[in-house]
Amino acid sequence: MAGPADAFATLILKKTGLFTELQIAQVLAADRSDGTGVPGAVVRLGLAREDVFLKKIGEILGFPYTELADVKPTDEAITRLPARAVYQYNVLPLTVENGVLTVVSCDPFNTGMTDGLRLASQCPVVVTLSPREEIDKAIRKYYGVGADAIEKMIEEGRYAVDTDIASISKIDVNEIGAEASIVKFVNQIIAEADRQGATDIHVEPMEDELRIRYRIDGMLHKVDVPPQLNRLKAAIISRIKVMANLDIAEKRLPMDGRIGVRLNNDDIDIRVSTMPTAYGESISLRLLQKAGNFVKLHDLGFNTFDYEHVVKLINRPNGIFLVTGPTGSGKSTTLYAFLHEINKMQVRILTAEDPIEYEMPGINQVLVRQDIGLTFARALRAFLRQDPDIIMVGEIRDGETAEIAINASLTGHLVFSTLHTNDAAGAFARLIDMGAEPFLVASAVAGVMAQRLVRRLCPKCKLEIPLDMKWYDLPYPPASPNVWVPQGCEACTKTGYRGRGGLFELLVVSEDIESLIIGRRASSEIREAAIKHGLKTLREDGWAKAFRGMTSVEEIMRVTEESA
Repeated sequence: MAGPADAFATLILKKTGLFTELQIAQVLAADRSDGTGVPGAVVRLGLAREDVFLKKIGEILGFPYTELADVKPTDEAITRLPARAVYQYNVLPLTVENGVLTVVSCDPFNTGMTDGLRLASQCPVVVTLSPREEIDKAIRKYYGVGADAIEKMIEEGRYAVDTDIASISKIDVNEIGAEASIVKFVNQIIAEADRQGATDIHVEPMEDELRIRYRIDGMLHKVDVPPQLNRLKAAIISRIKVMANLDIAEKRLPMDGRIGVRLNNDDIDIRVSTMPTAYGESISLRLLQKAGNFVKLHDLGFNTFDYEHVVKLINRPNGIFLVTGPTGSGKSTTLYAFLHEINKMQVRILTAEDPIEYEMPGINQVLVRQDIGLTFARALRAFLRQDPDIIMVGEIRDGETAEIAINASLTGHLVFSTLHTNDAAGAFARLIDMGAEPFLVASAVAGVMAQRLVRRLCPKCKLEIPLDMKWYDLPYPPASPNVWVPQGCEACTKTGYRGRGGLFELLVVSEDIESLIIGRRASSEIREAAIKHGLKTLREDGWAKAFRGMTSVEEIMRVTEESA
C-alpha cells in the first residue's frame, strides 16, 4: 500500500504532464535506496532530463531553479551548515539573508530535509533546485573531498594530532584500522581519483597543509580538501600505510607496497611508494586497472604508413620490436594493444612485467620480483625453456637482459620490449652501450617506435582559429590554414582537454639502416636515413593531429623535442 510520500509524489508527477500513468508507476516502483529519490529514479529510467524535470517541479511547488555555474556560495552560508548535513541531504548552502539560509537541492520530494537543515543551521531554510551532478561538484569544490569524515574526526577529537613529527609515532595502529571516519576519508580520496580518471594520487605533507594532488591526463591538479586536514595528516598517512601492509613505525626509509581495492565492480591495483620528507612522509599512489577494456591497435591513432608497418612488425615470426619514450608516455598501453591484436589460440605468449599493469586473458604473465632474484633477465632465460612464440619484456634495463632478448629473437621468437630513449633512432646506441654487439643489434631489431602522449582537446568547447605561421617554423606547407585551441567548459572541468592520445615515430630497420648500426654511426645519421624511408617524426605526427583538431599546437610543442 502506497504511503503519504508516494501519494504526494504521484500527484506532483501527474501535474508535470511529463509522464504517463505507467511511467509514474515505474518511477514509484524503482529502487530509491541509493538516496537519489524520485528525481534519481526519473533520470535512471530515462524518462526526462533532470534539469527539465526539476524546473517543472519547481513551477508546481514554488521552488526557484538555480544555475550553479553562475553563483558562488557566501562564506557565511558555508560556515552556517556543517559538512555532515551537506552530505546527508546532498544540498549546498548559498546565502544567508535576514537570518534565512538558502540552500540548493536536487530532491524536493524529501519532506524531512527542511526540518533537518533548520536544526543543523539553527535558522529558517528556503530551498532552490539544481541537478545532482552540479551540486556534487560544488560540494567537492567548496567543502573539499571527504569533508564530512574530517568534520566527524575533528568533533570527536580522537585524531587532533599535533603537526610535530615526533608526535606522529603516538598513533594507535589498531584504532586507525578500525576508525570508520579515517577509513571513509581515504576511500573517498581514492574513489574520487578513479571517478576523475586520475592515474596517480600524491599525498604531500607541507609545513602548514596536507596537499593532495591527482595526475589527470598527465597534468597535476590540486584536490579541494577541508582546511582542517593538516591536523589529521599523520592519521591519514598511517592509514594508507596500513592498507599497503607497510610498517607505520618506520618513517625514516622509503617503502613500497600495494593496495587492492574494488570500485564500481572493477578491481584496482594501487602501487604505493612512501618517501620521508621534512614534514612527514610523502606518499604516491599509482592506480592500475587490473582488468578492463584494452585499447585496440586501430584506436591508438597511427597514421596510415605507421599502421601498415606496425601490423607487419607484430605479425613477424621473429625479431625485436621496441617501444621507447619517457616514463608515462603510454608504452605499456601500446604493448598491450600489440598483444591483444595477436593473442590467438595458436600462439603462446609469455610476459615479464614489473608490475603487471593489466591482466590479459590467454597470456602467461609473470611478475618480476627483484627481492627474490626474479629479474627480467632470469625470467627471460626461463621463458626460452617454456616453448613461447611471443615474449614481452617490460623493460630492457641492462646488458644481460639485452643479450638474452637478442638471442631469443635470433632463435625464432618475436620479442616486444621498452627502452627509455628520446627518439626511435637512439635505441640502437642504447643497446650497444649496454654491451650488445652492433651486428647482433642490426640483425635482431626489426623496428623501433618512439611515442609521447598529448592531451586531446575537449570536443564540446574547442575553438577553430587561423594558424599564425609566424609563430611556428614548419618544414613543409601546413595541411590546413586553421588549428584548434582549448577553451574550457563544465565537461572538461575548465581545462579545455579530455583524455589523451599518442604521437608516434616508427623506424623500420632496412638494409641501409643495418649498415649504419653495424658501423656504429651516430643516431642522427640513422634518423636521417629513416626519414628517407618514410619515418615521420614525433613533431610531424603531432602537426598532422593538430591540423585535424585532435590536440593543440601548444601540446605538440610541449611534449616533442625542438630538434624533432
